[in-house]
Amino acid sequence: METQASQRGWSPPHCPNPKCHYHKHSGGPWPFRKRGFYRRKSVRCPVQRYECLACGRLFSSQTFTPGYWLKRPELLPRVFMRLVGCMCARQIARDLGCSPETVNRLIARLGRHCMLFHMEAWKGRPPTGPTVIDGFESFEYSQYHPIHHHLAVEAKTGFWLYHTDSELRRKGRMTSYQKKHRQKIERELGRPDPQAIRKDMGELLRVSLSQATEATIFSDEHTSYPAALRTLSCLVRHEVTSSKKPRTAQNPLFVINELDLLIRHSQANHKRETIAFSHRRQASAERLAILLVWRNYMKWRREKKPGVTAAMLKGLCSERLQLAQILQKRLFPGCIRLPPRWQQYYQRTITTREFSHNRSHGLLYAY
Repeated sequence: METQASQRGWSPPHCPNPKCHYHKHSGGPWPFRKRGFYRRKSVRCPVQRYECLACGRLFSSQTFTPGYWLKRPELLPRVFMRLVGCMCARQIARDLGCSPETVNRLIARLGRHCMLFHMEAWKGRPPTGPTVIDGFESFEYSQYHPIHHHLAVEAKTGFWLYHTDSELRRKGRMTSYQKKHRQKIERELGRPDPQAIRKDMGELLRVSLSQATEATIFSDEHTSYPAALRTLSCLVRHEVTSSKKPRTAQNPLFVINELDLLIRHSQANHKRETIAFSHRRQASAERLAILLVWRNYMKWRREKKPGVTAAMLKGLCSERLQLAQILQKRLFPGCIRLPPRWQQYYQRTITTREFSHNRSHGLLYAY
């Protein structure tokens, strides 16, 4: 996988130290010098070392690649395509000849990279035409812990803008044993916030419409959506469509119903009856970020009529992106602003109640 840092004549664009004055350097000369070479075991060619003359940070050209600090960087694109091809972690591990835990770590890294990539490409531009919102239900750990992924998609272009999530309380028909077990779990671990959907849908809308002065929102009849819409500062026109209406191309919610089908088709953890379900909603959100980038920038808008992607219709790209272009360079969270919920996803601070220990991503120089 060729990256920008491996090309001849390349020079570091900024200092990788987030505390350095030149970390957010936008281009042009900055004070650094070369400090020799070293050789990696996985790649025979020498790797150039550098030193930042402002903060003294030592780094190399490898610091600016998505495979930074990986023993097998060639696995990144392979894991990406197998993940959107509906393979679970153990299937990917068997196919690539590595550990399932290695696959999980690579999925987390790809998820963080895709969040930064999407925000850098999109930059919060206002929607092109109406926006469709909906919730996609799944679960974490067990069916006693349902979750709600909130999605926002442009009706005209099919461009997937943003997503958040909420914890839910298990509902629906239950046996007496299941009701008692739910009570036991809630006594020990607490009960999900009953206002979570309103709050998280509110953030979804604020981020998706951050630069809009007015917007048209299509949604179903969910009772929490009007309250979330009232938190917006722009002028909003809300049109409601019954969820019982036939889900054809004439349905105003067609674009998001289509996305729901694609999520269940392309990700093993969201199949209806599956043993590949997500044990943590943090991991579920990372997988959705990978699917978002593939859906917007790599996948044809219509498979039977190739020629344009959702990002091309949005005006963000002039051509369909290849995976090598998406993984061409490392992206730094200190240089790209993430919304509040995606900042939590990046730092891995979204917790699952059933686990007493939830590992976060707080290393200073880690990717």
